[in-house]
Parts: sequence; C-alpha cells; structure tokens
Amino acid sequence: MSFPLLTATAALPALGAVATAAVPAARRTAAKWLALLVSLATLALGVVILVRFDPGGDRYQLTESHAWIADFGVRYELGVDGIAVALIGLTALLIPFIILAGWHDADPLETGSKRWRPTQGFFALILAVEAMVIISFEATDVFLFYIFFEAMLIPMYFLIGGFGDRAHEHGDEAAATQRSYAAVKFLLYNLVGGLIMLAAVIGLYVVAGNFSLAEIAQARANGTLHMATNTERWLFLGFFFAFAVKAPLWPLHTWLPNAMQESTAPVAVLITAVVDKVGTFAMLRFCLQLFPEASKWATPVILVLALISIIYGALLAVGQRDIKRLVAYASISHFGFIVLGIFAMTSQGQSGATLYMVNHGISTAALMLVAGFLISRRGSRLIADYGGVQKVAPVLAGTFLIGSLATLSLPGLAPFVSEFLVLVGTFTRYPAIGIIATFGIVLAALYTLVLYQRTMTGPVKPEVAAMPDLRARELVVVAPLIVLLIFLGVYPKPVTDIVNPAVKQTMSDVHKKDPKPSVEAAK
Repeated sequence: MSFPLLTATAALPALGAVATAAVPAARRTAAKWLALLVSLATLALGVVILVRFDPGGDRYQLTESHAWIADFGVRYELGVDGIAVALIGLTALLIPFIILAGWHDADPLETGSKRWRPTQGFFALILAVEAMVIISFEATDVFLFYIFFEAMLIPMYFLIGGFGDRAHEHGDEAAATQRSYAAVKFLLYNLVGGLIMLAAVIGLYVVAGNFSLAEIAQARANGTLHMATNTERWLFLGFFFAFAVKAPLWPLHTWLPNAMQESTAPVAVLITAVVDKVGTFAMLRFCLQLFPEASKWATPVILVLALISIIYGALLAVGQRDIKRLVAYASISHFGFIVLGIFAMTSQGQSGATLYMVNHGISTAALMLVAGFLISRRGSRLIADYGGVQKVAPVLAGTFLIGSLATLSLPGLAPFVSEFLVLVGTFTRYPAIGIIATFGIVLAALYTLVLYQRTMTGPVKPEVAAMPDLRARELVVVAPLIVLLIFLGVYPKPVTDIVNPAVKQTMSDVHKKDPKPSVEAAK
C-alpha cells in the first residue's frame, strides 16, 4: 500500500493539537515550539503534495478510499485536484506565520494565572483548525466533507470567544461581552448554514444513493443518474447557502466584521485567509460539479449578490474607524470578486477566482499581521489614535504600505493578476457587471490609501513617539509574505499552471465554453 500522503497531511496537525494541549501548564514555551514544529512539518508534507501532483494527470490524484459507514454509502475518500493543491499549500504556508505572529497572544495576563492552560489551548486550537481545513480540501466524499466543514466551527468559536484581542478601548467586562457576542454570532450563522446543507446532503443521498463526488458526477455525465429540475435546484440552494455564509457573501456576511474585530490578529487571519476559503472552494468543487444546471440557473442572482458584496464591502470599508473592521469589510469586497469569477462561467474568471483565493490569503495575512503588530504597540484599534508612525517605525510602515497596496491590487503585486483575470472573464460574458465591478478597485484605492495616510503620515502623535520598529520575530513573519506578494505579482505561472487544468474540467462539468470575441481579428 502506498503511503497515505493526504491523510498524513491532515492527521499531523490533528495529532499535534492533541500533543500541544497535553503539554504541562508550566511548559508554555515548549507548547509554542511544538506547535510551530508541527506546522512546519505539515508545510513540508504540503510541499510533497505539490511536487507529486501532476497538473496534466488525472483529475483527482493521490487518492485514498476506504469503507467507513457502508450501510449508508459513506466512504473515507480523499483526492486533490489543482485547486485543492493550491489551497492546501496556502493553508500549510500561513499556519507557521500565524503561530509565530501569535507567539505571545495567549500568555497569561497576570503572573500565576490559574486559567486552564491558556497558551497550550490557543496553539492546539490553531492546529486543529488547520487539520480540519486541509481535510475539507481533500475530501471527495460529500458526507466526509460536511463533517469537517461543520467541525471546524468549534475550535474557531473558542479562538474568537476565549482568546480575544487585548488591545481595546473597553474595560475587561465589556471586552469579554463583545468577544462572546462575536463568537456566538459566528457560530450561529455558520450552524444555520450547516443545518440547511445537511438537509441537502441527505436529499442528495436519497437521489444518488451514495456520497461519492466522483461517482455522482460520473453518473450524471453518462446519464445513469437524472435529477428532476426542481430537485436539483433545491439541493443546489442548500449547498450554496452554507458556502455563501462561510465565504462570506452579502447579505450573509455580518458575522465577519464582529469576529475579526474581537479576535487577535493571527486568529483574524485564520478566519479570512484560511477558513473562509473553504466556502468559495466548495462552490467550485461541489456546487458546479454536482448541480451544473442549477448553477447556471442561479448564476444571474449570484452575480448580483457578488456585485453588491464588492461595492457594499468597499463602501463600508471607506467609512470605518476601526482598523480590523476596515480589513474585514475589504475582505467581503474581495470575496465578492472571487464569487464573481466562479460564476462568470469563463476559464479566465475561474482561474482568476482560484488565484484570488491564494493571493488574498497572502495579502490579507501580510496586512492584518502588520496591523496586529501596530495595534499591540499602541493598545488601540482606532485609526484616529495613530499618526506619523512612519517617522518612528519606518520598517513597520513600509511593510504596512506594501500590504495596503496589495489589498488595492496594485500592478506588480500578486492580487492584481487575479483581479484582472476575474474582471476580464466577467466582462467577456457579462460586460455590464464587469464594468460596475471595476468601481470596487477605485474604492479599494480610497480606503487603503486613506488608512495609510491617517496612521502612518502626518505629525507624530505623542502616544506613538516611542513606538519600536518591527522586531526580529515579526520580520520573520512579514518578510516572506512580502516576497511572495512580489514574486506572484511578477510571475504567477507556478500557481496558474496547477489550477488551469482543474478549471477546464470544472467548465466542462457545467457544459460551458468561453465566449468568442465579439469582433473578429482583422485578416
């Protein structure tokens, strides 16, 4: 039997979470190092997956299949296509930086604290989320995917509610109340979406008789499985609703600003750069592949929702006074671009959407983590409490600027390529929507540049006059992300070569071809 690489990649952080939680309470530093080493080992396995994956080979590779709950047609089936490989790589890459950035975020607030292993619990929960996200990208059994799609909510709930942001303007009691509210809101929104999806999963089993993604798709393709039009549409809506909550797509987005505001910066990155990608990934893997006709039927409405997300998120980001809420609303706008690219039903749009998932993860991590370092120094999330930071901490200001420019998709940085592909792919089929979506770029320039101007330029405020620049650990976190933003902005080919074959297969699933140019080339 060949080595179960996919299982190992998900099992390693899961076992690491258990081991980290079991470290004695007095050995907090050991727990941190253990979590970091486990995350680096997981990254090494992710690199092995990348090396062994053949973009020109079978659709799903490195597959594993074992009987699980045979009476109900449930199997333990794993497999990765190019889209999954890219997102597993993103997840495995970001977790070590998240752990390093949060190195002191769960240290006890007072000497001799008797809270139950707060540090160990914090890093164990991060590894648990990583394990569940990775297996969600790998699962090709719908029921298996659903289990981990829902299970990841539990560690995220405790990360938001139990390890909130210490830099706030409220008293301890008020801050705890706000954290609890944000955590409960996150959990309830996603649980409702998950329960609706569960009904659709059961309905799919009634219709298909099993949960295997490959078998159901093959049966649909060769005509041995037929879904009534209304049945397919209802099942599609059940799946899409859950994914739209996770994504998050307007109007199901309202949990995200609260969750990011009350979380530590590393957990905020975990939410929007890692966990939320499961929603948009699942739209590609499950909605389009299992319900192609319903996907085309729902496309006009979904495109409108994506367009609203782009403009609405950007407009609200412009008016924010809180740094974290600004990044949250900017992410809502960016997820609108991703959904727009997926449902534009063009190869450029879907390639751009997949590339956007990767690039958004890197750019948001860079901006949010630097913002977290800034907030920890000043003790406030409010934009108005800053000014002149670039004069006292030029390296911090410089990295913050690059992260901000990546957020507005400046040419030469990674998000530009993906946003350009999404807009081109949308314009070729839906020109009016493509034109309106372009205004999101203008608004992005407004909120990011205004944020930088108000925090980093101008007179030095007394409260930031003694602010230290980035330390060595913080530079180790930020520098590789900045390098990646520049490298993928100049040379995105390594990622596009992996995802493009999977995108072509997805286009084939929905029986769509790229529209021909409206003007023939001159002969």
